[in-house]
Amino acid sequence: MNATLEMSDAIPGISPDIYGPADFAEVAKIVHEAAGIVLPSGKSMLVYSRLAPLVRASGLVTFGKYIQRLRSDRSELNRAVAALTTNHTFFYREAHHFEHLQAQLRPHLVRTLKDGGKVRVWSAGCSSGEETWSITMSLLGRDRHEGQQLARADLRVLATDLAPHAVEAGKAATYAAKDLKPVPEALRSAWVVERGDEAVIHDTARSIVRFRLLNLLGDWPIRGRFDCIFCRNVMIYFDNPTKERLVQRFCEALHPGGYLYIGHSERVTGPAMNMLNLVGPTIYQRSVA
Repeated sequence: MNATLEMSDAIPGISPDIYGPADFAEVAKIVHEAAGIVLPSGKSMLVYSRLAPLVRASGLVTFGKYIQRLRSDRSELNRAVAALTTNHTFFYREAHHFEHLQAQLRPHLVRTLKDGGKVRVWSAGCSSGEETWSITMSLLGRDRHEGQQLARADLRVLATDLAPHAVEAGKAATYAAKDLKPVPEALRSAWVVERGDEAVIHDTARSIVRFRLLNLLGDWPIRGRFDCIFCRNVMIYFDNPTKERLVQRFCEALHPGGYLYIGHSERVTGPAMNMLNLVGPTIYQRSVA
């Protein structure tokens, strides 16, 4: 594909003759190395539209100079990757995962907490927090009194993403009230405070969640193992070797018997297949043995 722009495609402040196939190829290479994201040639115009504002803000004028900065400035690279990441999500997406969590896993986790044990859950690639809060409400349950008791126990939810703006949105825990409609009414009543057209996640739910910046391809400064991990609609952007390495790492981060929830169009392949059993639609359980 010829990525050279027509004048009508140009963004003000960025000349249309300073972005071509070689620039796209370099950006694609850098982004794959940094975050495992695969950018096929058909995404050339998307790359231009997402990065041109950053090029302009940097004052570097040309993509070539901006690409040089990406190779030497980690902060700018993180901004570029975040700009290229699609943060499309919504509450209670793929509802069967939350239903499984409540019906199959939650009773065990509640017993663990009431017996003085600890429970750890990870929302990996949490985007702007809709998945994380859906998980958290499902864990705390429909009874606010019981949920408050669980929150006072050793229960923590880790929410990570590589996009700073997404992590900040998740921390804010404030959404349009209409966006919470997919959540079952009993959970909304217990854990959502509506103020007109705005909805805020209840303080009790917020108290057990920790939002952090994390690149899944980098080091994981995480101690201990998880009872379940959600990583949904993230691996669709990766090539197969990257997916297989990531799922293997997730396996190693799960307790035996723990669950991995992935996106509806994603599948487990590679060495991790020897450690995971398919127990529901895109729901895998780590072998106990």
